[in-house]
Amino acid sequence: MIGFWRRAHTHLRISERTFDLLCLTAAFVLAVHADHLPVLLTSSLFVALGLRWWQRKYRPGRVPAWLKVPMLVILVGAVVLDYGNLFGREPGSALAAGLLVLKLSESEAPRDARVAAAFACFLLMAALLFGQSMVATFVVALGLLPALTTWRSLEPTQASPSLPRQLLPAFGLLAASLPLALTAFVLVPRLTTPLWGASNQQTAKTGLSDHMSPSDFTELLTDDSAAMRVSFDGPPPEQGQRYFRAFVMWDYDGKDWKRVDRPPTTIPIEAHATIDYRISLEPTHQHVLPTLDVPLGAPDGAQPRADGEVFADKPVDEVRDYTLSSAVRYRFEPSLDIATRMRALQLPEGFDPRTHALAAQWRQVYGHNDGRIVQAALNLFHDGGFSYTLLPAPLGRDAIDDFLFNTREGFCEHYASAFTVLMRAAGIPARVVTGFQGGFWNKLGQYLLVRNADAHAWSEVWLEGRGWVRVDPTGAVRPQRITQGAASAAGGQLPWYQSGMLESMRNQWDIVNRWWNQSVIGFDALRQHGLLTPFGIRDVDTGMLMKLLTASVAVFGAAGLCWALWRRPESDPALAAMRALERKLAHAGVVRRRSEGPQHYLRRAARALPGQRAELDHLMRCYIELRYATVEPTIESLRSFRQAVRNFQPRRVV
Repeated sequence: MIGFWRRAHTHLRISERTFDLLCLTAAFVLAVHADHLPVLLTSSLFVALGLRWWQRKYRPGRVPAWLKVPMLVILVGAVVLDYGNLFGREPGSALAAGLLVLKLSESEAPRDARVAAAFACFLLMAALLFGQSMVATFVVALGLLPALTTWRSLEPTQASPSLPRQLLPAFGLLAASLPLALTAFVLVPRLTTPLWGASNQQTAKTGLSDHMSPSDFTELLTDDSAAMRVSFDGPPPEQGQRYFRAFVMWDYDGKDWKRVDRPPTTIPIEAHATIDYRISLEPTHQHVLPTLDVPLGAPDGAQPRADGEVFADKPVDEVRDYTLSSAVRYRFEPSLDIATRMRALQLPEGFDPRTHALAAQWRQVYGHNDGRIVQAALNLFHDGGFSYTLLPAPLGRDAIDDFLFNTREGFCEHYASAFTVLMRAAGIPARVVTGFQGGFWNKLGQYLLVRNADAHAWSEVWLEGRGWVRVDPTGAVRPQRITQGAASAAGGQLPWYQSGMLESMRNQWDIVNRWWNQSVIGFDALRQHGLLTPFGIRDVDTGMLMKLLTASVAVFGAAGLCWALWRRPESDPALAAMRALERKLAHAGVVRRRSEGPQHYLRRAARALPGQRAELDHLMRCYIELRYATVEPTIESLRSFRQAVRNFQPRRVV
């Protein structure tokens, strides 16, 4: 008997609508993971999914095993070819997405459909390993809708209404689950460190790097995502003073600038005015911590360098908050040792002869007045026909010569690099600094929003008696980049960014993102233990959390039971609808007798209401069919009968 049941269950075939929902679920999973999967692999999986849907719709039947095995081998080979192995977040997600598509090639029985839908839910959860933003979380939640609808369509009594109507119960299930999900989010004990700890540098978004070469900043300058948020103890600095230092570049080989890894030490600075602030840095998967101008030290878990860089002990793999003090008026390293001076004057031999000749000419004209030479270089950029553009012409081997005397167009990276080479060629110690400049002051949130598009490069020159002095040659070409921010500097390159309404909407939306980062992503074990502090309980241990969670689950269970009992459906829906029809007819003057069956009663009602005979005949036939002609009426037929009863409005018998 058991063997017969198993064989019968195995030969059950899911409906076309269920398979369509299963394909929709898989397509949603592929779309959610498409951002971090190889384009060719994602496209191939979409094509395979579409072919399987077409084959099942127009040529029903299972995909033969001789075809599935090669597909599995090709999938594994493609993942290994792209990633080099099968382990880790990216290769694991790619392999799992491919296995989901392959699972659909054999999903004919209800059991296979249930397994595929459950596996799809697991893959949706895995997408949160790559991003936990509010939008990403909302999209993952939406992905549960087709999976829940797929499961519900497998119920024996389910009909196949329109797709929107079939999705409505899934919306209700998600809404009903929200209170319990929020309770679990708050009360389930949290680990002190993330469950999945290791990060992958290759999955990091485009960001500042410890080296700089022509056109490195192009992607950054068009990246509108948030880089960090800064709040100040007091009024924020003026737009032209919002320089956030990240990397300091010393070595130049004729093409690339690179930083020098100097040992941790105190920063040699004489501060005359300081400012306190707090930075909330988005994940960069790097060690560097951007700081305003020149920091006076480093936060906990980080070390300062003599050139003002601050490096964390661990990569920034999640949102990091740190508090700092920086100098806004200062003397930065007023004395320079021989080794540092020589490094700050180093230039490769055999490159940019015209640049060297121009610098030598300035030195001959201005003598030992380094300040006049600095001003001469700024005048060259201001009056020499230079322009700011994000699409500069390519440069040749002598990149600085090409830029200064031929193309004369570029963005901050080009101007900082050319200015620094000019200073070194003139015998003035100089270096390149990269970081961020500007930002949008959010009045509602009272913080400075710094986007990746605010990435910037400038120079520092060492002047006798003053130490390192910041010089921004980009401001000589396009002052709006410094005084008004990156949007104005982009000019016609990014016209969509210039829209005042759009920019205001983006910046106000960032308040919501900041709240999400602080309240949801930043809800760690420490904040959980202080959950009941407002109620006088300073530290909530794991035992108390489990007790609160158990009590909450009990309350939700009791509420659900009460709701189910209160909303308990009629054991016989057709009979319940018939009772409603009898009440309507009784109100019209046609009362059912005790010994009268439904057929005789409705025929008598039709004679009493001749103008509605057709409607009553239709209701009688529907009820007789539902009650006596079928063993298990479908949901759709019951729904149609109930709707017909609701629409029936009898007129009084005269």
